[in-house]
Amino acid sequence: MNSTCTMTYVEAAIAALREEMQRDASVWALGEDLGRGGVFGQYKGLQNEFGPARIADTPISEAAIMGAALGAAMTGTRPVVEMRFSDFALCAVDELVNQAAKARYMFGGQARAPLVVREPVGMWGYLAAQHSQSLESWYTHIPGLVVLAPATARDAKGLLKAAIRCDDPVVLLEHKNLWPMRGEVANGMDALTPIGKADVARSGKDITLVSWSAMVHECLAAADILASEGIEAEVIDLRSLWPWDEEAVFASLRKTGRLVIVQEAVTTSGFGAEIAARVAETCHSDLKSPIQRLGSPRVPIPYAPLLENELKVSPQMITAAVKLSVRS
Repeated sequence: MNSTCTMTYVEAAIAALREEMQRDASVWALGEDLGRGGVFGQYKGLQNEFGPARIADTPISEAAIMGAALGAAMTGTRPVVEMRFSDFALCAVDELVNQAAKARYMFGGQARAPLVVREPVGMWGYLAAQHSQSLESWYTHIPGLVVLAPATARDAKGLLKAAIRCDDPVVLLEHKNLWPMRGEVANGMDALTPIGKADVARSGKDITLVSWSAMVHECLAAADILASEGIEAEVIDLRSLWPWDEEAVFASLRKTGRLVIVQEAVTTSGFGAEIAARVAETCHSDLKSPIQRLGSPRVPIPYAPLLENELKVSPQMITAAVKLSVRS
């Protein structure tokens, strides 16, 4: 059994990349400002250790970064692509969506694109509409992409390691608010989090809360409040959005009969709608009350702190939704 240690989410991601670069000489990283450690310190010290050829600084061109990584991946290396902010990654959407995601299919399986695209997501410090989005549903919609969203330091390490070893292109969504969060992390070169496997972050019998990324912690806070009132909520951390662990959600719902899906992204056409649809198709007879979805309204994220806070899903909003469901 692997031992554990306590570290922050960002430290766990650094450890994952360091271990994979030590294990496999074909692993390298590229992006803007990696030499000085990255915007959030997620590459701190790595260029000194591995050199500028493997921790490579690039021009300010997301399309060029992604295009270079794709070519490198198809010719035998395993690039880790830093997109700085998920919003900026839209400048490279053709290279990712039309090229990397389809490479294995277009070449009849003769070529693969084993690259990892790290995209910091979510509202963080009032950065307004162009630095704060959660765009996971864009990527889960695209055949050929694997989409991951770690909520804990343990999974920041385990999922990044699993993503680097994956032979398909992976979009790894890392919430900016989670970088300083501390947690237990498994030691060991092969301490991977399995892709496509959810985690039951808290057990309960009365209602199922399904979430991912930073919203998992809001759900856990809500579950604490609900427990003090005699309601036992089960919290499912999906961790992997594509593929996602349908059976873990279905099994929980068959036990509780009630479901609240919590996301930070805009509710309209969000990934929560996919979960709700699959549950309705598969577990309709198990439902004791209507499925509920919580998320941001369909508006640009504002700069003003008071207005941004109005868009955020809070533990109080989750507890209110749970109580409505339990009373139904």
